[in-house]
Parts: sequence; structure tokens; C-alpha cells
Amino acid sequence: MSSSRLEVAVRHGALRARIAAQREDLNKHIAPLENALGGADKALAGVDWLKHHPAAVVAAVAVLVVASPKRAWRWTKRGFVVWRGWQTVRKSLFRAR
Repeated sequence: MSSSRLEVAVRHGALRARIAAQREDLNKHIAPLENALGGADKALAGVDWLKHHPAAVVAAVAVLVVASPKRAWRWTKRGFVVWRGWQTVRKSLFRAR
């Protein structure tokens, strides 16, 4: 084997080793992020399920209202305030773009 081919082969091997080390380092750093995003994926799947099963939401609200009307009213007011706040934040974010 010529010396230039040998140099290229050695350089190629060194680069492959460096790439493998970088992949391992990246995997170590990504693991916590992957766990957090996994939780977010589960939350989004739950929201998607609720969108496709509105009867479950209605049943839960009905049980809450029957069990404790004052508490249901209190949570309704809180939910409305949160919803209005979210609408305001969302409008300001989209207006900024």
C-alpha cells in the first residue's frame, strides 16, 4: 500500500473514532431532554384523546357539578381566567411575529 493511501486510511480511522466519541457524548446530553419530551408527548396524546372523546369531559364535569356545585363554580371561574390569559398571551405572541 502506498504511503498516501496509508495516510488516508489512518486519517479515515481517526475520523470514524472521533465521530463515534461525539455520538456517545451527544447521547449522554440528549437523555434528559428525551425524557422531558417524552412527557410532553404523553400530555399531547392525552389532549388528543380528550378531543376525540368529548363525552368523557362532559361526564367528568357533570360529576363535579353534582358532587360539589360551589367547587365546580370556583374552578370554572379559575379556568376562565386562565383561558383568557392564554388568549391574551397567544395574541401578543402572534402579533409580534
